[in-house]
Amino acid sequence: MAVPRSQGRLMPADLGLVINTADPYSVAVGAYYIQRRGLQPQQVLRLELPLRASLTPEEFAQLRQRIEAHFGDATQALALAWTTPYAVQCQSITGVLALGFDPDFCRRSCDRSKPSPYFNSASGAPWRDHQLRPSMLLAARDVEQGKRLIDRGVSADGRLGRRWSGPANVVYLSTSDVNRNVRHRLFPPAGPVRPLGLDVQVLQADQPRDLQRLLLLQTGAAQLSGLDTLGWVDGALADHLTSFGGQLDRVGGQSTALEWLDSGATASYGTVSEPCNHLQKFPHPQLLLLHYAQGETAIEAYWKSVAWPLQGVFIGEPLASPFGPVLPAPAVSSPSGVVGGGVQPVVMRRQKP
Repeated sequence: MAVPRSQGRLMPADLGLVINTADPYSVAVGAYYIQRRGLQPQQVLRLELPLRASLTPEEFAQLRQRIEAHFGDATQALALAWTTPYAVQCQSITGVLALGFDPDFCRRSCDRSKPSPYFNSASGAPWRDHQLRPSMLLAARDVEQGKRLIDRGVSADGRLGRRWSGPANVVYLSTSDVNRNVRHRLFPPAGPVRPLGLDVQVLQADQPRDLQRLLLLQTGAAQLSGLDTLGWVDGALADHLTSFGGQLDRVGGQSTALEWLDSGATASYGTVSEPCNHLQKFPHPQLLLLHYAQGETAIEAYWKSVAWPLQGVFIGEPLASPFGPVLPAPAVSSPSGVVGGGVQPVVMRRQKP
């Protein structure tokens, strides 16, 4: 699978942070994120939102208006410092902030949804190039876990793909769940990717167990178990294809994307309403890995891997970039730089052992 050569990556100066002043979690985690990523006052918007899973279309319209009024053309992407709200009716809050709310879609949530122009893009500046700001929730169970999530993201920067970094594992599970295992046809070939220090594994298993130094794990299952046996590298990505993985406050039934972050992953994805198993509504395994391995951030790699993201909520520390450059200390303003060359294909190839 080919992806275009990245024309840059998001830096802390490109990010806008939104804090819900009615949510003590949001206030505390937002303040910690400002400190750890060195955000400037003009990069932060404070407002009040209801403390529930879903916003009404009218509440969302007010939120979007405040965001558009506050953030200028320098802001390319958004971090939302909360766990709820994660939806606007049947659509994800991250999806509608980027693509707009579709008032008719909830009557046909299994249909195709609005395509993302950012899908598999070379762009390092989505607002400039596509008039779209991808967003990600800084979501966690509580403030302390939220801070640990942020620490993992910051610690990840520039830690992989170097001689001293050690190998990391990319694992794809092919499960016996026929309806949720549809991504297996998109899995890349197994084998070492030596220039990146990665070992790609495609395993037949219904649950992940006893896997270590994980950078990426993808599977298809309604419920997850054994996550406490996994060992992650900082900056790890993980998700499972199921209907309601994006309902972050869900108790019982299907596992949520938040369980991956609980176990030590740094970013994840799940849908907030019944999407049916369209491949376009879930992260493409090869695109997610290849964009991340170019040095792009977690928010870029995840967003560029989903063709129809209207129902999907992206969660985690957005700027984590294990294959990117080591960033300056937060006290130093981080410029919005562009790295890389022209648009050339990047292709995953199996190397002989």
